[in-house]
Amino acid sequence: MGWYDGQSYEPGQHNPVSHDRLGRGTSAPAIIPRSDHVISRNGISPNAVKVLYRLKNAGYQAFLVGGGVRDLLLGREPKDFDIATDAHPEDVRQLFRNCRLIGRRFRLAHVIFGREVIEVATFRACHVQEDEDDAMLTDAGRILRDNVYGTLEDDAWRRDFTVNALYYNIEDFSVVDYTGGMADIKAGLLRLIGDPEQRFREDAVRMLRAVRFAAKLGFRIEERCEAKMHELAPLLGEIPPARLYEEVLKLFLGGTGLESFEKLRHHGLFAQLFPLTEKALEREGQHFPLTLVTRALENTDARIAEDKPVTPAFLFAALLWEPMRQRWEQLQSEELSPLEAIQVAGNEIVSRQAQHISIPKRFTLPMREIWNLQVRLEQRQGKRPLRLLGHPRFRAGYDFLLLRCASGEAPEELGQWWTEFQKLNPDEQAQAAAPAKTGKKRRRRSRKPRGAVAEGQP
Repeated sequence: MGWYDGQSYEPGQHNPVSHDRLGRGTSAPAIIPRSDHVISRNGISPNAVKVLYRLKNAGYQAFLVGGGVRDLLLGREPKDFDIATDAHPEDVRQLFRNCRLIGRRFRLAHVIFGREVIEVATFRACHVQEDEDDAMLTDAGRILRDNVYGTLEDDAWRRDFTVNALYYNIEDFSVVDYTGGMADIKAGLLRLIGDPEQRFREDAVRMLRAVRFAAKLGFRIEERCEAKMHELAPLLGEIPPARLYEEVLKLFLGGTGLESFEKLRHHGLFAQLFPLTEKALEREGQHFPLTLVTRALENTDARIAEDKPVTPAFLFAALLWEPMRQRWEQLQSEELSPLEAIQVAGNEIVSRQAQHISIPKRFTLPMREIWNLQVRLEQRQGKRPLRLLGHPRFRAGYDFLLLRCASGEAPEELGQWWTEFQKLNPDEQAQAAAPAKTGKKRRRRSRKPRGAVAEGQP
C-alpha cells in the first residue's frame, strides 16, 4: 500500500487523483516523513548536501531528485546527485563561484567540486502549444523545445517514470511524491507518467530508458507501457544518431548489458539500433553469431563488476561482427584477398551503421583494426607472429579471437596456439613460428666461373 493525499492505493494502479488537460495530478502530494523512509544524509555526497543547504539558506526550495533518490530508497549507491530548485540558473551562479551554466535549450547549473559535478536544474513545466509560431512538438508529437520554468508540481509531472519523480526535501528530510513513485518502488514496477503512447511520441528515447532502468533495477515494465514499445519502436529512426550513441553506451556499458540486449530484442528495439546485426542474427541455422554477442556482453558486464576498464570499440566490434563477416565472405568470393576483403567490408558496415548510430572515429578505427587482425592472426609462420605481438591492438584482437573460438566460429586450436605462443621466451617463439619443412630441396641458382665473360660482351 502507498500514501497519497491521506489515502492508500495499490502499487502500479493509476493514482486516485483527478488530472488536468496536461495529464497532471491536481491533488496534494504524498509527504513521506523521515521516519518512514531510509534516506539519510550520510548516504548523500557531502558536496550535494552543501549545495542543498546553501540554496535553502538563501531562501530557495532545494530537493535531491531523480535517480539519486530512487537508488537511496533501494539501498543502492547513487552514481549522480542531481538537485531541483526554484532558483534560476543565474541565481545559482551568484551563490556558487565554482558554478558554470551549460545548455541552450534549457539552462543548467553545474557546481564543480574537483572531479565531482553537482547538476542543479530549475523546476520545469510542460509547454502548452497555442499556435504554429510557438510550435514545440512535431506533427508526430515529438518534443522540439522544452524550456519553460515551472513549479515543483510541474517538474514532477513532466518527468518520465514515477520512480524518477521523487524529491528529497532538505528542509525537513521528507520525500515528496506526486506520482505514486514510492509505491512503484516497493512493487518493483517501472511506470511511465501519463499516457505511454503520448510520452513515447514526445521522446522515443524513453523506450530505451525503460529497458535500461528495468534491467538495472530488476523491475518489470508496466503492461500499458510495454504494449506500446514494439508498436512505436520505429520512432527511434527520428532520433539523431549522435544521441542514440550515448543511449547505447548507457545500455551496454552500465553493468547490465546482456539483460539490456535481451530486453531490447524482446521489445523490437534492437532492430532499430542495429538493423544489420538483427538481420544477421535472424538467419536460420546460425547459432554462433548470437553466442558471440552474448559472450561479449557477458564479459563486459563481468569487467565492469570487477571495476576493470572497458572500451566501446571492442563492444561495437562484437555487435557488428556478423554482418561484417558475411560481407567479408561475399567479397572474397569476388576474388578479393582476405585482408583486402575484410578492410572493404569493415568500411562498408561502419558507414551503413552510422546512419543509425554515429560511432565516433576514435572507436571505429580500433574496431576495424580488431577485425583486420583476425586475418593476420591466422598467419603463424615466419616473422609475422613476432611482429603481431608488438601491434598496439594485438591484445584486443587476440581477445576477440578467443571470443570467436568460444562461440564456435573460429577453430579452438588457433586461439590455443596464440595463448601458448605468448608464454614462450623469444627463442622458443622464433622456433614455434619457424617455417614448416616441406621436404623439397631449394633450387640453387647457377653461377658462372669467376672471370668468365658473358656471351655478347667484349
